[in-house]
Amino acid sequence: MVDKSSVSTVSSAAAENSVAETTRAVVQDFLAARIAGDTARLVELFADEVDWMLAENPGVPWIRPRRTGAECAAQFSELMEYTVPEDARASVDAFLVDGADAVLTGQVSGTVRATGKSFAGPFALRLTVEGGRIVRHHLYENSLSIAEACAPDQ
Repeated sequence: MVDKSSVSTVSSAAAENSVAETTRAVVQDFLAARIAGDTARLVELFADEVDWMLAENPGVPWIRPRRTGAECAAQFSELMEYTVPEDARASVDAFLVDGADAVLTGQVSGTVRATGKSFAGPFALRLTVEGGRIVRHHLYENSLSIAEACAPDQ
């Protein structure tokens, strides 16, 4: 005789693993598209509507509210327009997945093209994947360092 609760637990664990595997694969695809500058792929990876959160920073032109997948994907192009691509650095220290949610932490740095000033600091990125697409993108970063790098000398 098979214990139905054991079968249910195994089925639940398998489903959770499947969701986590999908999340990990989508996030890895997202990172690869960011590194490659593949905006078309980023548009495909973002859902039609995205819960986008990044602390507003009026002095930083690429940091603004976004809602659609196309707007979210465009953030990469805008970032490259306003910063020196050769100076852009990002490293991931941790990549954690729990079901549909992924959290990446690490360090980011770059140089603002207009001022020649650099910025650097830690970041944390929370992504949520549903139906194979990113529905949440919450980024926490050193916004003060970025704002200072964008500010013209007085």
